[in-house]
Amino acid sequence: MQRRAFLKGVGAVTVLVIGGGVWRAYDRGVFSAGQGPAFEPWKDWLQTEDSPLALVRAAILAASPHNTQPWLFKVTDSAIDLYLDPKRYPGALDPYLREEHIGMGCALENLLLAAPANGYIASVMLPSATLTAAADYPDPELVARVVLTSGSKEQSELYQAIPYRHTNRNPCSEKMPPADFVDALGKLASDEPDVKMFLFTKDEDRHRIADLIASCDDTLYADPAVEQGSDSFVRKVWSEVQTHRDGLIDDQFGNPPLTTAARKFLWPEARNFAYQHNLLPTMHYRDRLRTAPLFGMIAVRDRYRREQCLKAGRLWQRAHLLATARGLGGRPANEAVETIDHERWHQQPPQIEAALATLTGDASWQPTFMFMLGYPVSNVLPSPRRPVTDVLI
Repeated sequence: MQRRAFLKGVGAVTVLVIGGGVWRAYDRGVFSAGQGPAFEPWKDWLQTEDSPLALVRAAILAASPHNTQPWLFKVTDSAIDLYLDPKRYPGALDPYLREEHIGMGCALENLLLAAPANGYIASVMLPSATLTAAADYPDPELVARVVLTSGSKEQSELYQAIPYRHTNRNPCSEKMPPADFVDALGKLASDEPDVKMFLFTKDEDRHRIADLIASCDDTLYADPAVEQGSDSFVRKVWSEVQTHRDGLIDDQFGNPPLTTAARKFLWPEARNFAYQHNLLPTMHYRDRLRTAPLFGMIAVRDRYRREQCLKAGRLWQRAHLLATARGLGGRPANEAVETIDHERWHQQPPQIEAALATLTGDASWQPTFMFMLGYPVSNVLPSPRRPVTDVLI
């Protein structure tokens, strides 16, 4: 009787453990990647409505640094004003809100692509300003005004790519981008006197860039303030993903499926232990970067001029949409420029700026955004997004 009772107890405990594990996996979103309210904006962005809100639905699907989604919109029948929300930024990682303004440029580009698709002619006004410390922006800041008039409906290749563009952090295959794509990419900024695109496809250049970016990543995140600011937009719990509907999530880190599932399932202490002891398969950032067949660098005349930041963001959004339309994936790889901000903020010698100047061969162009493009080894799911109702003022 005692043995029978013992086995019965073990069975009950086993069921509880397994059942508890299944429940935790469900609760942590292991079985729900890309699902739930946080991902609905990707599905309902073409919701029928004869108003400028259709343009905002496209704008909120744009790229943004750390998926902070720093945008706010004031909408009338004849205009849309874009405001930057200075509270939505990752702290010391972006001390001048430079990358947040680039994200605003990405949203502006999507909005302008959606204008003719919805029967509008759009003209843009960019108020001039110089970026300063984040603390100098106590309230939302007007960064662009888009005036709308009636026009004919016309959809472009880039507009049609909007719902399929996702940041893909997976390593790339060995397949090289076609020459005609690289040529088209290089011409995206041909009409912009203040913005220039540098492209790097040679092995020597790519490996040099990958090593520099990885080294800058190590330097940046050795600063506890940078780590803390970045971590504030990393959503580790599935309920947080659905509540905040922003930030970086495990499904977006480009890890193998087993690693992604384990990261979502494990308690933070266990997850950290697993990483410290190499128990979860992953690829070192430097090695991941070295798989990229193409690196790009967007440069401006003054990286701390607000209007040039927005133009750089518009260019990155166009480049990413073009890559998406042609079957490639892309992601930011901007730690080197973030380190330029870091050195400036701490009044250190501009070592990284000098290193990047040797790549471009022209110090009059100031790098403000770097990225990698290629054919990722696997697809990626959408990132969480706040709904239109949350970004209107």
